[in-house]
Parts: sequence; C-alpha cells; structure tokens
Amino acid sequence: MADDIVVDLVAPVAVDTAYSYRAPPHLDLQPGDIVTAPLGSRETTAIVWSVRRSASAGNLKTVSAVHDLPRLKPRLMEFIDWVARYTLAPRGMVARMAIRAAEHIGPETPKIGYRATGAALERTTPARLRTLAAAGDFALTKSALMQAAAVSGGVIDGLVDCGALEALTLPPAAIAGVPLPDFAPAQLNDLQAEAAQALRDAVDARAYRASLLEGVTGSGKTEVYFEAVAQALRQGGQALILMPEIALTAQFLERFAGRFGVRPAEWHSGVAARKRARIWQAVASGEVKVVAGARSALFLPFADLRCIVVDEEHEAAYKQDDGVSYHARDMAVVRARIEKAAIVLASATPSIETRVNAEQKRYDWLRLPQRHGARALPDLAAIDLRKSGPSRGQWLSPVLQTAVAETLSRGEQALLFLNRRGYAPLTLCRACGHRFQCPHCTAWLVEHRFRRALVCHHCGHVERRPNVCPECASEDSLTACGPGVERLAEEAAVLFPDARTLVLSSDFPGGAERMRAQLQEVADGGCDIVIGTQLVAKGHNFPLMTLVGAVDADVGLTSGDPRAAERTFQLLQQATGRAGRGEKPGRGLVQTWQPDHPVMRALVSGDQEKFYAEEISARRNAFLPPFSRLAALIISANDRASAEAHARALARIAGQLPSAPGYAVAPADAIADENEITVLGPAEAPIAVVRGRHRFRILARAPRGADLQAFLRALFREGPKERGGVRVSIDVDPVSFL
Repeated sequence: MADDIVVDLVAPVAVDTAYSYRAPPHLDLQPGDIVTAPLGSRETTAIVWSVRRSASAGNLKTVSAVHDLPRLKPRLMEFIDWVARYTLAPRGMVARMAIRAAEHIGPETPKIGYRATGAALERTTPARLRTLAAAGDFALTKSALMQAAAVSGGVIDGLVDCGALEALTLPPAAIAGVPLPDFAPAQLNDLQAEAAQALRDAVDARAYRASLLEGVTGSGKTEVYFEAVAQALRQGGQALILMPEIALTAQFLERFAGRFGVRPAEWHSGVAARKRARIWQAVASGEVKVVAGARSALFLPFADLRCIVVDEEHEAAYKQDDGVSYHARDMAVVRARIEKAAIVLASATPSIETRVNAEQKRYDWLRLPQRHGARALPDLAAIDLRKSGPSRGQWLSPVLQTAVAETLSRGEQALLFLNRRGYAPLTLCRACGHRFQCPHCTAWLVEHRFRRALVCHHCGHVERRPNVCPECASEDSLTACGPGVERLAEEAAVLFPDARTLVLSSDFPGGAERMRAQLQEVADGGCDIVIGTQLVAKGHNFPLMTLVGAVDADVGLTSGDPRAAERTFQLLQQATGRAGRGEKPGRGLVQTWQPDHPVMRALVSGDQEKFYAEEISARRNAFLPPFSRLAALIISANDRASAEAHARALARIAGQLPSAPGYAVAPADAIADENEITVLGPAEAPIAVVRGRHRFRILARAPRGADLQAFLRALFREGPKERGGVRVSIDVDPVSFL
C-alpha cells in the first residue's frame, strides 16, 4: 500500500505551528500552494508549507481544494518565517499579511459602457445631441457619459431604447501600465549622477546591498532613487517603493508617471479589497512591475524583486503596533537580504539606527548636501517665547505674525506647523477644575470644535461638548486649554481676515482623496496660509511656500521617550524644509521656550552633524539602541490588580532564569556586559488604561550579540500563563513607550 501524501499547512490564525492534512491523490500540492482546508467548523485559506509521505495519514482531515493562484516563492516563505521568529508573533498571523488580499480574488462586477451606433434619430433634443457627441466611438460608463454631456440617466436609457446607443461590457481596467525605464530620465547634477550610478551598480550586482541616500530637503533624492527603480526595470525585475503615509500624494504619483510614463500600482488600505486582490495576483505573476505603497506592501508575493526603496526611512509610521508588531524599515532590509536585492533608505534626517549602520560601513552612504538647482536652504531662527511671547489668548508671537503678514503681502504662502490635532488638548471647568477625561483611557479628551465634540485619540470615544459642567453644573465655565490646529485657524482668521486659510489634519472627513486634493491645492497656490500637523512634513513640494512657522517646537521634548530629541529634530527639520523649494528663498521661524536646547541649537545653526554626533554618543553611553536591543512586554487586564500581579510574576521568573548560551540575566541596576540581559520593571504604563484595559510594562534590554528572542521564549515557557482576561503582547524594538 502506497504511503499517503501529507501536507503541513500554515493557516492565517494566531498559531505558530503548522497543521497536518492529507492531500487528495488528484492534487499535486507543492510548498507555496494556497489551498482551502477544514479548520474546526469552517473552511479556511492556508499555505502549503511542506509536503511529505506518511504511512499513517488516515485520521487526518483532507485538503478541500487548491486555488488557481501563483505559488508563493520560497523566499517569501523564508521571509514569513524570519519575521515570525524575530517578532515572536504567531507564524499564522504573519502569513495572514501575505495572503489576506488573495481571499478576495474573484470575478469583478462587470462595468457597462455606452457608445454611439450611428443610427439616425427619429426625435432630436439638445440633450440627446450632446450625449451622442460626448459618446463618440468610445465606450463610456453611464456616470461618465452623464457627466460629460450634463444629462440625466433617462436620456441615455432612451437613446439605448431607440438604438442610437449600444451597451457593451467593458474589459477590466488595467491594474497598472508598464513603466518605461528610459521614458523621461531626469537631468541630474554631478552629485546626483554619482549617487544614481552607485544605486544602479547595486541593482546590477544582483546581491543584497543596502544604501543610505541622505540629502537635504529639496536635494532631489526621489529623482536619484528613481534611477535604481529604472535599472531594476531594465533587468526585467520588479521594484517596491515604501511610503510612510497611507495616502500616497498625487504629487509623487505624477512625478513617477512623468519619469516612467505611467503610475505605479498603489497599495494601501484606501484601495478597494477586490482591486487589492487583482494587484496581489498581478504582482505574483510579474505583470505589475512597480508597487508604491504602505508598509503592508512588504508582504506582497513579488515574482522577481530587484529593488526596494524606503522613502523617509526615519518615519515612525513604518512601525506597526497592532497585530504583528514589526518595523517595516527593518523588515525591508531583511527581505532585501533574502531576495538578494538592493535596498535604498532615503531621508533628509536619517534615523540614528540607520546613520550608525552607515558609519559602521554596514550600508553604503550616499550624500546630497545641496538643494537641486542651487536653491538655498531656508534661513532658520528661533523665537524665544520667554522674551517675545504672544499676547494673552494668542499663540502666534508678534515676530511670527509680522513674518506671515510680510509673506502674504508678497503673494507667497506661509505654513503654520503644529503637531497637535483638534482645537485644544484639554477642556476644564474654571469653577471647579473638572477636566474632561476619556471614560475608557487615562487620557484627556481633545476638543474638536469643527465637529462640536470631545474625542479620545487613543480609543476613539466621542461625546458632545456640553454647555454646563457635568461636575458642578456651572454654565459658561468650560474653557479650552492649549492650542490645536483648529484653534490656530481661528486665530489666523482674526489676524489675517483676507487670507485664504487651509487646515490639513488626518482626522478631517474625506479620507485619502480629500487629503490628496488639498495637498494639490496647496501646491497649485490655491491658499495663502496652511495650518497643519506632521502630514505637511512628509516630503511635499510647495513651490510658493516661503515661510514656515513652528508654533510649539517644544511639544515633542516633554515625553519620556528616549527618542524624543531625535524625533523632534527630524520633524522640525522636515517641516521647515517645506520653505523655499521654489524659485524664491525660504525662511523658518521656530517658537520655543528652550532656545538653548541641543535640538534647537542644531536646528537653527544648521549643524546637523553635531546633533547626530551628540545624540549617538548619548545613546552609546546610556546603552540604548542601536547599541543595544529592547523588547517591551505590555501586560493588560480588565482590572489593575490582575495586570500588576501577572507583570510582577513575569519579572520574578525573568530574574530566576538560568544562564544559557547567548545570554545571562542581570539585575536591573547592574551594568550589563555583552552577555547580560537586563529586565526593567514592571511599571505602570504612562497611559495606564486604554480601551478599559489596565496596562503594565516590562522592558528587556540586551546587548546586540545576545539572543533576546531565546530569552523571551524561555520567559514565556517558564512564566505564568495568560488567564482571566490577562493578555501579554510583545513589541521587539519598540518605538512607542506609552
């Protein structure tokens, strides 16, 4: 009797191990095949991870069907395994990110188009004649034809009934055109050309090679890394461009189309599920050559990936905290190594981790110290709020007000930058001191006056802003404390009543399309004053913008985040870098209470190298990343006592773990050496309650050479098990410490 074929399947569930199934004789299953199999009481999609023969497979469930989809490449499966091992996430959840889009593959709803037949009309009207003229020989959808001819749907239906128009099924729209590597190469200066050649050489090598492309704002980094993409296309390969924002700006897409003739395929949550499924399939088959997308695009099944670009690599938006916790920049480097591809990390303000890798020769270091076209960098100056503060009830200092007025008088644009959404971060009662706090989180409710609501930015709780204090019933006693972008807009409307003002914030309705339209409006000069959060500091090009005012430059320095100085420097440098990118010189004014802070001094002096040297030295002395590795354990429960008890039990077990190859455990107050892991905590999280769950944190700090994952696995193997609503999440290489 012949042995049965047994396949081990990885299902998209929170389980690390594979499930064994019997393969039907008529299915020739191979690793990487996507199949349907019974799991519990339902059918699930899964990946064939391995195939083997077994003499005793009779009691195993049988695979139901195999999908008519491209087989996953071994390199993608290796990448899934690597991410799961590194992040300690269940392999099934990592695999889910790779195949989730494929679950929506299926026939698309056919679109109906209408075109003129040439048949004579028995009765003519102006509306009918306009419709036939608009239709011509091309098939247009009903909505497009209605818009082009300015008619109702009834006019079109009548023309179909009389035979003047015919309805036909339109072929599915192409996912993306074929980009042409030599469609319109940019004219590069000498430094750009040198960097571009280095990137082309890296792609040609067909081996893993990482490059940091560091250039000041406006230096033309995009045009340079486009040359790496072009070289991958010349080789017949594919390229991936990762962007930090979900909504890729229309400006970037048009720049890509101007260089390559067509837009890339877009990949982000704003793309419809059925379209994402088509893109997934086209990427796997090699039909789609270039994808530009958010961090999840990293898990697409590329057929022949030759080049990865991580634009604005310093951005914290590349870190995913929900579900599988991973940093897309770091995982992009891993995927490039597995794929034997070139990777470009581009930024005007690189992360400390990337800078250290470049300094230590792990990455090639390509530098663009000047703006393209010999344009000057903006002149920066600090406004000392201790000496030149705004009037009571205002947030713009007299110096900044004057600068905005002068800018507007010249017909130029000004940006007021404040990284705080809403109208005010706190609302309190002047009579009794009551502060409005989220009922589910230890966080103040943020007033959004445009919506007439108080909102929690952690859990999404919304309530109406009352007219009386709920604590003391006083009327007209509620006051807003501190500014948000909406409050700045209110002040700007009073100070500059004739100016066209636009507020850019991620929490306004309309989603990605509204944001794209507004950013394009700014670029086209459709407004005079832009008031925005960090969204405006993302590499946008506003040719008419000559003034940037940072309203509260200190806001990011008050947290306990060890990366606070780095992030503040990056954000302010990027924001002020929006000024002077056109033909006219730019200027940046930074309102601060701490003009002598190292971040402010480095920003105003333009001495970026000194800031990086001091910050890297401080990280080294404090034994913080990139000179060590961190892993955060977040213990949560429905009540504080359960969370704290579980956290303390974990910390106690951590201190009792025996030494093992690769690591030893040191007391929290010890000076760690190359073989010691220090466990800090537990401590209540800075935001102690989120969505009704009480939170404690433990931080494990390890030398770079220690096996931190082995330590954490041992801790969870020996430690207390989750029960009674207690949950423990792991965040390797944490970005948030809240």
